[in-house]
Amino acid sequence: MVKIEEIMRVLPHRYPFLLIDRVLEIEKGKRVVGLKNVTMNEHFFLGHFPGRPVMPGVLIIEAMAQTGAVLALAEEDGLEDKLLLFAGIDNCKFKRPVVPGDQLIMELTLISHKRRVWKMKGEAFVDGELAATAELVAAVVSRSGE
Repeated sequence: MVKIEEIMRVLPHRYPFLLIDRVLEIEKGKRVVGLKNVTMNEHFFLGHFPGRPVMPGVLIIEAMAQTGAVLALAEEDGLEDKLLLFAGIDNCKFKRPVVPGDQLIMELTLISHKRRVWKMKGEAFVDGELAATAELVAAVVSRSGE
């Protein structure tokens, strides 16, 4: 299990954009499982939607991407100078809404890794029910932009 302090060492994201609370499982080079506790205190629920709060789909995908980034960056040397940037999203589907009180479990499985490009299959679940699925492509780059 990877707790929030270690996640924050790996990812540059901070409140309100850090969307993963814990890594439950990690098999280096293969698979990662992350957790996001969805609470009514999330900033996006103020406007999405008043009277019927629903987690925006794009943020579900971002939470999956952050989970996948933990897996990819675990393989990198010189971690403090690395970022994982989105390069593509394929076959994205939303199956059910994610609402306050839900616990979002994100499972990312490595499809391919060539040089600095990672492709993963992502699935997000609530109570064992599929909430979203997508194939995510990302590239490892230098934080300094060089």
